Amino acid sequence: MGKIVINEEFCKGCALCATACVKQYISIGTEFNRTGYYFAEYCGPEGECTGCALCAEMCPDVAIEVWK
Repeated sequence: MGKIVINEEFCKGCALCATACVKQYISIGTEFNRTGYYFAEYCGPEGECTGCALCAEMCPDVAIEVWK
């Protein structure tokens, strides 16, 4: 299965990735990064990401890496 890595320092919390996630495994967290934005977090079960990369394609800040 796939795995996503979200660079919390690049993320501005726009939630476009959360909207794009087919399985709804991405949400905006409750902590903020050094620039003051609440960043996206993977909240799904370990190993359940399909690796479709829709989240990475939607991210305007290139903050998401997808590994298959």
